[in-house]
Amino acid sequence: MRFPKERKMYCMKCKGHQKHKVTQYKPGKASTHVQGKRRYDMKQRGFRGQTKPVFKKKAKNTKKISVRNKCNKCSRTIFATLTRTKTFELIPDNQRKKTSKRDVVYGA
Repeated sequence: MRFPKERKMYCMKCKGHQKHKVTQYKPGKASTHVQGKRRYDMKQRGFRGQTKPVFKKKAKNTKKISVRNKCNKCSRTIFATLTRTKTFELIPDNQRKKTSKRDVVYGA
C-alpha cells in the first residue's frame, strides 16, 4: 500500500483541519519488569521445562498497519489502524499525482 507522508486531518486540539505528518508505528522493546513477564519467568525457573503452551497454529501472514499522525501546528498525535497489507510505503506529495490503477493512494 502506498500512503502519503503528509495529509490533512481534523485536529481536536486545534478545532479544525490541519496538515499531519504521517509515520509508521512500530512497537518498542517489551519490558522485563511487567507483572506478566515476571510471573512467567518465575514459573519457568527450575527443572520443569516449558510450563505454558507455545502457540504454533499461526494463520495470518500479514499485520495490520498502525500509523501515527502528528499535527504540524500543535504536535498532537492521532493513531490510526489501516487494513492488512504485505507491503507499506510512505510516499512524498510529488509522487502522488500519478493516475494509473497501480498507483492508487489510500487516505488522500
